[in-house]
Amino acid sequence: MQKEYQTITEISGPLVFAEVDEPVGYDEIVEIETPNGEVRRGQVLESTSEFVAIQVFEGTSGIDKNSSVRFLGETLKMPLTEDLLGRVLSGSGEPIDDGPAIEPEERREIVGAAINPTAREYPEEFIQTGVSAIDGMNTLVRGQKLPIFSASGLPHNDLALQVARQATVPEDVEEGDDSEFAVIFGAMGITQEEANEFMDDFERTGALERSVVFMNLADDPAVERTVTPRLALTTAEYLAFEKGYHVLVILTDMTNYCEALREIGAAREEVPGRRGYPGYMYTDLATLYERAGRLEGVEGSVTQIPILTMPGDDDTHPIPDLTGYITEGQIYVDRDLHSQGIQPPIDVLPSLSRLMDDGIGEGLTREDHADVSDQMYAAYAEGEDLRDLVNIVGREALSERDNLYLDFADRFEEEFVQQGFRTNRDIDETLDLGWELLSMFPKPELNRIDEELIEEYYHEDVEAEDAEEVAAD
Repeated sequence: MQKEYQTITEISGPLVFAEVDEPVGYDEIVEIETPNGEVRRGQVLESTSEFVAIQVFEGTSGIDKNSSVRFLGETLKMPLTEDLLGRVLSGSGEPIDDGPAIEPEERREIVGAAINPTAREYPEEFIQTGVSAIDGMNTLVRGQKLPIFSASGLPHNDLALQVARQATVPEDVEEGDDSEFAVIFGAMGITQEEANEFMDDFERTGALERSVVFMNLADDPAVERTVTPRLALTTAEYLAFEKGYHVLVILTDMTNYCEALREIGAAREEVPGRRGYPGYMYTDLATLYERAGRLEGVEGSVTQIPILTMPGDDDTHPIPDLTGYITEGQIYVDRDLHSQGIQPPIDVLPSLSRLMDDGIGEGLTREDHADVSDQMYAAYAEGEDLRDLVNIVGREALSERDNLYLDFADRFEEEFVQQGFRTNRDIDETLDLGWELLSMFPKPELNRIDEELIEEYYHEDVEAEDAEEVAAD
């Protein structure tokens, strides 16, 4: 039942406060009509028996105490249909691509229902992104939430587009898995220039046909940013659990989302937590990230790649810190690698995929995947340590073995991590490249790889033989 009041008492930033004579439901949708007839949408953020606080999606400019407030008696719902694929929507879910009106099969509340932990199926199936540093070293699996930690000025948007363009679920012929793959792209607080780049890339590469894009721009109201990821995830859940799609959700930039939370908290005069962010930010982020997963007996899956820019390159900042607690790993975009021209500049050493071991191996990727990854990680880490030593004593003071590891670290960055934002490598190409690099070492140095795998995949060449002789000497 709709109730209408003309009792606005205060307007503070993105919030409108109004008196009421009976309780109004939390999260209830509101229409505010200005004196000139313009209608704005909002949502109840706080409710008592005497007043309500309303966050206005389109901003409070033009709203005054003569405006009327109409409570619609329902929460915000997302219109859902499979025809959303290929569409571009605003951050509040309105079509902005000049396409036809959405004819929904159903409408769902955007808050989403919590997944019963006992109904979850453990994520253990490989998603191929075509990016070697991810597929080979920090593998993404269906149902995982794996954030990208970046910083201002780094090409995380290019990486996001590359993953959105290239990500696929390799077909499992034995199980007859013919599920379709879809991408939900939720952009929050991006500039118009960035939005144009995203859309040009989606349209040019044809990725838009299997995608649903939500665009919240930097000049859109901040409160709309709190709605955008929930609209995106509600759409993902529908396509995954009702239509059987394997859905990859890319959310950028979660830092802008958290800044919107801080702005709203300040307008409500809440007691701030760490660095001014709301004390409930951990809980709020968890309500988004925990919507990734698989359900027993359901074909589809929801996988998340949230992207955040760390203020001041600080991974102890509350946003990456809390995100790291909730999610299953992280991919680091590194400033030093970027300055060297490495694309994508992913630093594999601090990066981590906690579910990788369950999503690789025979029948999933390849039987040598785990051993190759472990050996490359160890060799690259040793090469990185030796770089620090070279700065002190010079390269001439190191042994032939140490110089071999330094050469490996250089080649690993220049040949394995470096692939450009347009190159799509399948998992076999990635692992074969790994073997090509590891074959720089004599066989005794490959102490993390099974001997049978070494016999099958090791590349015998003159350099390796020379290195083996050096190691023997």
